[in-house]
Amino acid sequence: MPELPEVELVAASLQKLVSGRTISSAELRRERLAPDHAAESFRELLAGATIRVITRRGKHILFDLDNGRTLITHLRMSGRFMLLGPDREDPKYSHAVFYFGDESRLVFQDQRHFGFMRIVESPNLHDAKELKKLAPEPFGPEFTAAYLRRTLKSANRALKLVLLDQTKILGLGNIYASEAMFMAKANPKRRASSLTLKKIDALFETIRGVLAESIAHGSTLNVDPENIDGSYYGGGYESSWRVYDREGEPCIGCSARIKRVVQGGRSTYYCPVCQR
Repeated sequence: MPELPEVELVAASLQKLVSGRTISSAELRRERLAPDHAAESFRELLAGATIRVITRRGKHILFDLDNGRTLITHLRMSGRFMLLGPDREDPKYSHAVFYFGDESRLVFQDQRHFGFMRIVESPNLHDAKELKKLAPEPFGPEFTAAYLRRTLKSANRALKLVLLDQTKILGLGNIYASEAMFMAKANPKRRASSLTLKKIDALFETIRGVLAESIAHGSTLNVDPENIDGSYYGGGYESSWRVYDREGEPCIGCSARIKRVVQGGRSTYYCPVCQR
């Protein structure tokens, strides 16, 4: 599932490609993609609206429209957007299509059928159930070392599980949680509330550090308009991972072998020597 930097890349790419365009018509082809809207309602709520700006809240992509509504989208496991011209056929698993006046169209494709969309009134956006309980943005003013101290000291679950909880810490998934814990020398299996304040403060810096590093990498890429999904792990970027997906390889800090454990059904990679 895309993590915050990948969603940031998708939102930024869409902002460049389709902001300012008017949706002449919209087609919902798989109703479970937008369970709160029938296909006819989906079309009526979007037709004629101009896309003002595209932003992100957590891992949700937000299309702010000039008709007072916002389209909330979550890519989940395999969702992606495709900006196609009239000469290109819709690919298989095209679950929603947004038509523009120049005969181009933005297609939402989702092979695994986990993606999500919902249209809400913009003044009530932050009361939407998908956004209401989200933790503060990692680069926003509310996410501070003091916030992280309070959050972790009140959590009795394993540290990794707390870091993945989007209502506690926003934007981390398997990759960046593993990387941040390694850089802070924090044991992923340790109860979050047992961490020292010094360790929590280090983790605060590394969470923002690994996310900023990845976002900066994404900002240098030229995204294919026909494949806007934020999957840029290739192209050598995976070589920058310090522990993720490196089971059995030597730790870059002490040469001990990197271990992998399963927590909450997800893989965690860590150094058993550096992360105590």
